[in-house]
Amino acid sequence: MKQSIILPVMALIATGVTAGELNYPEAPKSDTTDNYFGMEVKDPYRPLENDTSATTLKWVEAERGVTEDYLSKIPFRETLRKRLTSLFDYHKSGMPSKRDGWYYFYENDGLQNQSVLYRTRKLGEKAEVFLDPNKLSDDGTVALTGVSISNDGKYTAYTISRSGSDWTEIYVMDTETRQLLPDHIEWAKFTGANWDGNGFYYSAYDRPTGGKEFSNANENHRVYYHKLGTPQSEDILVFEDKAHPLHFHSAYVPEDESVIFIYGGGEGLGESVMMKNLKEKNAGWVTIEPSQDYEISVLDVINDTLIIYTNYGAPRYRLMTAPVNAPQRENWKELVAEQKGVLTGVDFADDKLILSYDIDAASKSYLYSRDGKLLNEIHFPSVGSAGFSSSKKHDEVFYTFTSFIYPSEIYRYDLSTGKSELYKATEIEGFKSDDYVTEQVFYPSADGTKIPMFITYKKGLKRDGKNPVYLYGYGGFNVSLNPGFSAQRILWLENGGIYAQANLRGGGEYGEPWHLAGTKQQKLNVFNDFIAAAEYMIKEGWTNPELLTIEGGSNGGLLVGATVNMRPDLFKVAIPRVGVMDMMRYHLFTIGWNWASDYGTSADSPEMAKYLLDYSPVHNIKNDGTPYPAIMVTTADHDDRVVPAHSFKYAATLQASDTGSQPKIIRIDSKAGHGAGKPVSKVIDEYADIYSFIFYNLGIDPTAE
Repeated sequence: MKQSIILPVMALIATGVTAGELNYPEAPKSDTTDNYFGMEVKDPYRPLENDTSATTLKWVEAERGVTEDYLSKIPFRETLRKRLTSLFDYHKSGMPSKRDGWYYFYENDGLQNQSVLYRTRKLGEKAEVFLDPNKLSDDGTVALTGVSISNDGKYTAYTISRSGSDWTEIYVMDTETRQLLPDHIEWAKFTGANWDGNGFYYSAYDRPTGGKEFSNANENHRVYYHKLGTPQSEDILVFEDKAHPLHFHSAYVPEDESVIFIYGGGEGLGESVMMKNLKEKNAGWVTIEPSQDYEISVLDVINDTLIIYTNYGAPRYRLMTAPVNAPQRENWKELVAEQKGVLTGVDFADDKLILSYDIDAASKSYLYSRDGKLLNEIHFPSVGSAGFSSSKKHDEVFYTFTSFIYPSEIYRYDLSTGKSELYKATEIEGFKSDDYVTEQVFYPSADGTKIPMFITYKKGLKRDGKNPVYLYGYGGFNVSLNPGFSAQRILWLENGGIYAQANLRGGGEYGEPWHLAGTKQQKLNVFNDFIAAAEYMIKEGWTNPELLTIEGGSNGGLLVGATVNMRPDLFKVAIPRVGVMDMMRYHLFTIGWNWASDYGTSADSPEMAKYLLDYSPVHNIKNDGTPYPAIMVTTADHDDRVVPAHSFKYAATLQASDTGSQPKIIRIDSKAGHGAGKPVSKVIDEYADIYSFIFYNLGIDPTAE
């Protein structure tokens, strides 16, 4: 792509559209006021919570018109779309996974909306299509979200999502012939299919009220058993908890089908665990962990011994064992002790274990014996992220490695020699990893805490304060932001942009203490960490506020909304995507109540309600002429994770407030959800709009000579 040129902002805008020309539609309003422990809080845009009402739909269409009109006048929008299309058009391969004499793997020829699942008897030979999700819809909006082969190999259950929704459907096919069976499960959610004999366990809610499928609160998550060849109406209720209607419940059955585990979550920071013997008739439930205070996951049952992954007594996680006939905590024994890094992955490989750790947000992996002895480190090409494919049934091991400047590559690992061999490389026409560099820095936050951040840029870039920066963060729910490659990011980097990814508190980069430091009444730490990242980039001469863009999605959308309110002077462009913007009412929609362990709720106490109100993005937008950055909000009509009402109310409030002359628009996608499973064509369209908006408002023409 041609060298980008920074032009005087007004000179560029003169050829297109100005914010002053935007005529925002009037949103439906009411005089609603809520009372929180004596605090009166107005909610004028409450009608927008009804996303199926005629007035809301009319407003949505009007907003779409304003946004499309604005974006259509950006002179380089189509050029960026074409460049993104070419960047996405490269062959992508997934790791082989061996099962019953077959190797299964995903591939995408580049621009296929969904990756195709293939299988072959021998690697290197022509593979056959096992399951092609592109054939499940005309526009690629049906995504394959999971595949589970029965333990005898006869049947395959697969889960799909339509238009990005969290609602799940389960289908079953004959593994050998790939013939679809009549079995079909609807209104399942947050579940796979766990096989036991001639059927499987799954989790589901009651059929939702018509018209409220994507907004009403989800309650009473139950576990069912489906026997093949029978209708869903005859499925057996296996577990429910009427006393706790907001809890999640999921089942896990090891390969030997000797026991079933039921996990309960949604209230605490971890999950409760119960177990039942499937070989004993009328066996009762045995409680392994009654609370949701710790993360506890039974990885397998081997020789009547449970292998347990947990942060109980180990904030950075460890491995424990317990006898199957006495699985309670008091009987646990340590298999692998807590280490310096955070234990993030455990893979069985023949008679060994592969343990993966996050150390300063990057992957380190080690080979262990089954009895917990360290054998050797598995060395990676550079600092990045790795994931493994292996099994206790054979000695073949594959892993993927990726980083900000390295597209995902697949390696074969030899257990006996400890050596890695490149199995499949990735090539992107016109892109060379050697042209770019990533460095990691540790900057001080407001309270002095050192925060890690990765900075990626083109070699030769001058630190003269004149470089556009794309700052990304998340900071919540124990989620770690690791190095990873994305094709769309190349567009930014090749035009002289810097990509900065901050590992904020609230994430899982350093274990549970790091997570807790960004939750509830410590949430301001997260926002301060993000603001400090921007200040660091300016202080160190990378950029200046006129060239700084921030972006985040979901909890990261909340991050962007809150930090813009706190420091509107620090950023030129802000992209809050599918964000949690109303902190007073988030817990009343779909699964919002599940986030209370991180956020707290406005119903908890006067102190918690006041804390939430003081940073809630929709409630703290200034209305006194304070200049705000250019803002493009994004959401989608099928987002039943963070319902569109959050973004609707936030955008309506922004547009009605006096925050300066910069544009405040909202991009509302159709037949899309929170982000997972989005077809490639929609991803390209979305990022063409995002980058067009960013470059345009930074005063940069990425197509100039």
